[in-house]
Amino acid sequence: MPGLASFLLLSAAVFSGAFVSGLAGFAFSAVAGAILLHSVQPLEAVPLMMACSVGVQATNLWALRNSIRWKESLVLILGGLLGVPLALWLLHNADARLFQQVFGATIAIYAATMLFKPGLGSVRRMSRHRTAIVGFGGGLIGGLTAMPGALPTIWCEMHGLPKTDQRGLVQPFIAVMQIASLGMMLARRDLSSRVIVDLALSIPALLAGTALGIFAFRRVNDTLFRRLILSILLLSGVLLVV
Repeated sequence: MPGLASFLLLSAAVFSGAFVSGLAGFAFSAVAGAILLHSVQPLEAVPLMMACSVGVQATNLWALRNSIRWKESLVLILGGLLGVPLALWLLHNADARLFQQVFGATIAIYAATMLFKPGLGSVRRMSRHRTAIVGFGGGLIGGLTAMPGALPTIWCEMHGLPKTDQRGLVQPFIAVMQIASLGMMLARRDLSSRVIVDLALSIPALLAGTALGIFAFRRVNDTLFRRLILSILLLSGVLLVV
């Protein structure tokens, strides 16, 4: 990705994805990919976005460390780790693009519907078994769409969790799923020297976008945060379809 124009495009994509992920906790690849994939080959863009996303998640975990719910999130994580290998198998043996479009349409319809419903309401207890199933689905979907946090985020939204509890539960899950996927890429040697160079060039935009996103997260109330989450889910779903 040589040249000033390409560098600016890369920075804009990474900054936008990092800001949204810093604010909402997920959707880095959906937002950054909407820009990058118009000019960068998927074999370069996907591992680059995955590596950047790991950096965003690490920053999020540090910034929100006092709110992280490690014990509850472990249920999601264990389920997700079981879903990742199946996702890799499906990538090579099924129509992943069709799955992306169906999933994108589903979450877009869900988000559009929930935007017109009342706010959070009362917090409801989460079943550990169902949470593990949601984690499995998140790992599976993440391997096929690069959005492991979408399903757990919807699960939290359905149970009325306030913004801090939601991020504390979902953030560790996303981080582990992204690290697991990146580790598999490294094992397959999918990270080329070009990706490493682009990753280094992305660091200023990555840090700036994440910092501003976390700053915005800390200043929105639960009602506005819910609407932002649903709007980002709607946008992500549409981007997966198109």
